[in-house]
Amino acid sequence: MIRFVLADLRLHAVGALVVILLIASATALGMAVRIEERALRLGSARAADRFDLVVGAAGSETQLILSSVFLQPAPLTLVSGRVLKELSEDPRVEFAAPVGFGDSFLGYPLVGTTAQFVESLGLAEGGPAFATLGQAIVGANVPLEAGYEIRPMHGLPGQEEDEHEEVVYHVSGRLAPTGTPWDRAILVPIEGVWEAHDHGDDEPGEEGDEHGHGHDHDDGYAEDAHLGPPWPDDVEGVPAIIVKPRTIANAYQLRGEYRTETTLAVFPGEVLTRLYATLGDARRVLTAIALGTQALAGAAVLLVAMAHLAQRRRQIGALRAFGAPRIAVFGVVWAELLVIVGTGVALGVLLGYVGAKALALGLSRESGIRLPVTLEASDLGFAAALLAVAATIAIVPAVWAYRQSPAAALRA
Repeated sequence: MIRFVLADLRLHAVGALVVILLIASATALGMAVRIEERALRLGSARAADRFDLVVGAAGSETQLILSSVFLQPAPLTLVSGRVLKELSEDPRVEFAAPVGFGDSFLGYPLVGTTAQFVESLGLAEGGPAFATLGQAIVGANVPLEAGYEIRPMHGLPGQEEDEHEEVVYHVSGRLAPTGTPWDRAILVPIEGVWEAHDHGDDEPGEEGDEHGHGHDHDDGYAEDAHLGPPWPDDVEGVPAIIVKPRTIANAYQLRGEYRTETTLAVFPGEVLTRLYATLGDARRVLTAIALGTQALAGAAVLLVAMAHLAQRRRQIGALRAFGAPRIAVFGVVWAELLVIVGTGVALGVLLGYVGAKALALGLSRESGIRLPVTLEASDLGFAAALLAVAATIAIVPAVWAYRQSPAAALRA
């Protein structure tokens, strides 16, 4: 029977290949949706693991996290410098690092922060971080060597306007790979960002300029000035503050205290949970589309199989006339359809994995988030369920062939 099935498939190779590709395409769509959605969840969760608490001005929690943790460009209302000073001096806080952005270089965002935060991310080369105002630490995926001169452009990547001619940094170190958007960032002292933009004395809740900066501050910072905390009483406002609490209890206390009318304190994980819910809704829609596509593919296969069997009535009648039992005819038809569907499903799993991998590489290149694409037991279970449904559907044409009368088939 196996030899007969293989011979028949070779005889109708073109038609079988078309059906296999149809099934593979439908399966690949569903598989890619499952794998990519899981990769996005894991990748974003790992990227946010390094950030315990983020404090900013009252506004959108989601935008605060997207801008400060995932470095997605957007203007943020500045949080008062008094908040930064209070947090940095709070005994419950290991460090409170300001985050300032708005400039870029060669398409990489420049982020102003402190040496404490850089060291928390981990240095792979160079150090110490920010010994002078003109030092820059590049992310693991930024292709700039030590000593490279950086003249930042005013504006975020893709929105560059003019060059800050008075501001020059030199690469002095490199971060260890983090698998986060910070691998594509250039970190500089926050004082350099303030100086470059003549950062002003904005009141709490007042918007900075279009890149999250204030105006009209002319004091500047000398090259040998003190960098980082302790902060002066008139320290500038910043778009966001990354807080590292000493304990979990301290984290919850701080979050409660800084959720006020003018400030916002959030755990990145909480925001991601809400985003995951939205992502889950999108996955359900895409999964429904994929299942609909697979149902249409199954209906098409069933239709093609019935038409193909109608053309082979004489062959089936001849088999019966030469003594082939009904169960053998049933087995040949069912096995042939199962081989076609099984090959299509297996190819679909492979194509879905490869497609998800390619998409993840593209997204990682754009966002800097490392997306772990894996094929898990649940994915193989999904493929096995598809195969089981196909095996059940294949019974219909097999039963039709089983019930054919040899005499009627030969007269057809």
